Amino acid sequence: MTWQQIIEKFVTDVSMTTWQEWVSTISQVASVWYARKNNILVYPTGIVGVVLAAWIYFFVASPPLYADGLLNIYYFLMSVYGWYNWGLKSREQNHIYPISRCTPSELRYGIGGFLVAWLILYLLLIKVTNSNTPVLDSLVSSSAVTAMWWMARRKIENWHAWILSNLVAIPLNFYKGLMLFTLMYILFLFLAYKGLKDWKKNAL
Repeated sequence: MTWQQIIEKFVTDVSMTTWQEWVSTISQVASVWYARKNNILVYPTGIVGVVLAAWIYFFVASPPLYADGLLNIYYFLMSVYGWYNWGLKSREQNHIYPISRCTPSELRYGIGGFLVAWLILYLLLIKVTNSNTPVLDSLVSSSAVTAMWWMARRKIENWHAWILSNLVAIPLNFYKGLMLFTLMYILFLFLAYKGLKDWKKNAL
């Protein structure tokens, strides 16, 4: 595909973008911005975005991105969990979960969960769906599973997992013709890098 064809495809697909994709994109960008700023509004804005994204991945993408759709349902559940965690404070009004690095056990669980989720999602995609991108679809989702769990506990390493997830999601969404989501993940990649730098400065 030439650069001219890429640009033409991009312009055509943007013109066909649904309102759900517009609202989801704006909401998710706001959510990542708040995450970078360590602001609890990351969760309510994110919930709006992921619910609409799940709808798009299940019912708009062709063939559907099943793993990404399921991932956004997981995002919703983890957003509720993270919203609760981030609101917890001690009697001294300090955060119960301040910004910090993963303990060795949290690293093991996170990486182990990533590998197990990748394998399970891949097998599900090739066995019970018509996905034509099972390796990348499951990789995006499994890395984000770990990222979301680490973020809910305010662990710096969540940004490393998001960077990996975004690097894979960019070409995957472009291939599926989801142009706004492609741009969104490019912006997410930049914000994840900035978030990593900001959180390192504010870590205990």
